[in-house]
Amino acid sequence: MRFIDQAEVTVRSGNGGNGCVSFRREKYVPKGGPDGGDGGRGGSVRVRASGKRLTLYDVRLQRRYLAENGKPGMGKGKHGRAGEDAVIDVPVGTLVFALNADGERQLVADLRQPDQEVVVAQGGRGGKGNTHFKSSTNRTPRFAQPGEEGEETKFVLELKILADVGLIGLPNAGKSTLISAVSAAQPKVASYPFTTLTPQLGVVEDDYGQQLVWADIPGLIEGAHAGQGLGHRFLRHVERTHLLIHVCSAEEISLEHPWEGFELVNEELAQFDPALLDKPQFWVVNKIDLWSADQLATFQNLAAQAGRQVYCLSALHQDHIEELLEAVWEFFRQTSRNAEEAEEDSDGRF
Repeated sequence: MRFIDQAEVTVRSGNGGNGCVSFRREKYVPKGGPDGGDGGRGGSVRVRASGKRLTLYDVRLQRRYLAENGKPGMGKGKHGRAGEDAVIDVPVGTLVFALNADGERQLVADLRQPDQEVVVAQGGRGGKGNTHFKSSTNRTPRFAQPGEEGEETKFVLELKILADVGLIGLPNAGKSTLISAVSAAQPKVASYPFTTLTPQLGVVEDDYGQQLVWADIPGLIEGAHAGQGLGHRFLRHVERTHLLIHVCSAEEISLEHPWEGFELVNEELAQFDPALLDKPQFWVVNKIDLWSADQLATFQNLAAQAGRQVYCLSALHQDHIEELLEAVWEFFRQTSRNAEEAEEDSDGRF
């Protein structure tokens, strides 16, 4: 499985080049003054967000990143070349944590935008040549400054998918079929649990060219917050979504306890991070083609009596999907209007 969302790396920046001890050697000037050049700066190590990367798979394979040392200075005032930086390209949405000797992590950067980057190990400064040490009392300094050592440290890189909409639910709820129906994504689809072993992304576009990124999060089971099943490995991808679409399969719903499946998954979210329950959720019952007309009517009556808005659809047959899509678009349109009004209020226009 090549979807890798966490990697530990060791990085080392380059040493600065040494300054040079040198003196002018001219035909009629036997004792020329100092002309030693400065050493070059050591290369730094940078972590850069790339829109072309989807996982941390390549980073985990390499694990160690070394920048180039700076070159030493030379005579005739020639400075050494700076060392090349080492660049670690990571997916957009990657968190960079410094790892100390006790194994504790400290957040250094949250790379949410393409080409955003952070220097995680600064290259050593180059040493000064002996030209800098000439004085009225010492016109022929025979020493130069050594270059600074580079830095070596460890970092943990953790990917959190950036998506507008997150699909959550129990395994085999039909989330993959749903994201296939509303976007061009083509995740693996089959009727057994854990078909989706990696988060899948799809782009949904409306008639006006507006786009939303949907993420199909692998199915959660009881105990997921503690690492059971696919565990909390994928729960963190829920944290950055603006809206959760909570999908339950009709075949898993008991009309005596119709909300049991939804409540189980929400309990896992709460135990992983209580703030996740504050995210707006749209509840969806998928695979209604497996119900009779009477069963569907009974469920819809139960939802009405409980005051719950539940979208009933069949992703496989693409029945009633438009109702869900329109509700999602209206949610984001309203969110955008609220944000604009809040900005106007903060500017003191009202």
